[in-house]
Amino acid sequence: MILPRAVRTAVALGLLTAGVSLAGAAAAQGVPQAVELPEQLSLDQSVQLLRTRSLDLLMAEAQVHSAEGDVGIAGAIPNPAVNGGYGRVFNYNPATCTVPGCSADQWTVGLSDQAAIEDSLSGKRDLRLRVANRALAAARMSRNDALRTLEFQVKSSYAQVAQAQRGLAFARQVQETNVKTLDLFQARMKSGAINEGDLARVEAQKLEADQAVDAATVTLRQARVGLAFLLGVRGPLREFTVDDKTLDYVVPPQLEGVDEDRLLRLAFDHRPDLLAQGFQRASAEAAISLAKRLRFPDITLSAQYTQTGNGDSAIQPPTLSFGLSAPIPVLYQQQGEIRKAEANYDLQSLQQARTTAQIVSDVGTAAAAFTTSRALVERMEKQLRPAAERAFSITRLQYDKGAATLMDFLDAQRTYIATNVEYLQDLANYWTAVFQLEEAVGMELHQ
Repeated sequence: MILPRAVRTAVALGLLTAGVSLAGAAAAQGVPQAVELPEQLSLDQSVQLLRTRSLDLLMAEAQVHSAEGDVGIAGAIPNPAVNGGYGRVFNYNPATCTVPGCSADQWTVGLSDQAAIEDSLSGKRDLRLRVANRALAAARMSRNDALRTLEFQVKSSYAQVAQAQRGLAFARQVQETNVKTLDLFQARMKSGAINEGDLARVEAQKLEADQAVDAATVTLRQARVGLAFLLGVRGPLREFTVDDKTLDYVVPPQLEGVDEDRLLRLAFDHRPDLLAQGFQRASAEAAISLAKRLRFPDITLSAQYTQTGNGDSAIQPPTLSFGLSAPIPVLYQQQGEIRKAEANYDLQSLQQARTTAQIVSDVGTAAAAFTTSRALVERMEKQLRPAAERAFSITRLQYDKGAATLMDFLDAQRTYIATNVEYLQDLANYWTAVFQLEEAVGMELHQ
């Protein structure tokens, strides 16, 4: 059976309008290769690896891609719909027709805009785009907020590795000193200059140094594993070192005088979680307008071609008709959607206020930690550490001259060791406080 030319033309135009392009599909982002850490890892390299290879950050980036997809969906124009039909007229015998070309066949072809025109003219599409674009901006800020948190974790973990490196080096130095002291006391024991009790105390001190080396070795290994995990290492972890000079005490210029009000202003301007909440609130506000606009019915425009039979004696000659259809909003006017959108706006407003309060708390806590840790390090460097070193040196000299007991010597040594271990911890705490203050403010402060 050959369709009439008008029908074939209408079908071809409908199919052409309804064509779907398969090109330009976005390729899914694959899992990156496992990270291989260099033998000497700097702090800048750690941050760069975090920004490019961290799995947590890539997952946050995937959320941004999802929001970009939502923007594409929101801005999509409905495809026109084409329909076709065939029918057969009953109780009609074409053979009885006196005119050639009679037929009982019926063809119908229709085209509908799927309310695309009304969707654009009414502003619904623009409102959907407004909602989606602001949600996309919020997703990007959330990604930046994930980076803010992860950078703090990496920097503080890096400081822990640096502290563990110095701690192990100091423990080995103490161990070496105790070995020499034990050798000296064993020689004195043979000459009868000391008794067995004195030698036993020195042996115990040397064994404590051995214990400290083993403990420092485990601590360093654990710190390295923690840093490697944050950087995305997924294979065997080889030994690597960090630049422990990053622990050297220095006050960043921006933190010479800690002004909490200034830090709060910086935080309000730079904290990505607060900016994200602002975009979420704006998106929720646009969603209210969209829900109210959706009360306007979707008006669908259509065109239809119908023909029954052929020729001059056709039961129904070729007929082209146009139609308009729309639901009548009598029983329901989007009350639920509007209420839900308003509740979401209230929720986002409360979340924004809560984030603001959280920032005030974060900045205050971080500023107090920085001030305290700075004071501890300065006291250590200027007073406590030099005093412990001087006391140990003097007591050792006094012991060699017989002016101090062995217990005095060992006690001074323990104080010297404990002070240096505490100093390393204070340095790590100080830089952790600096990094915590950067996290609280949302920007780098130590450059």
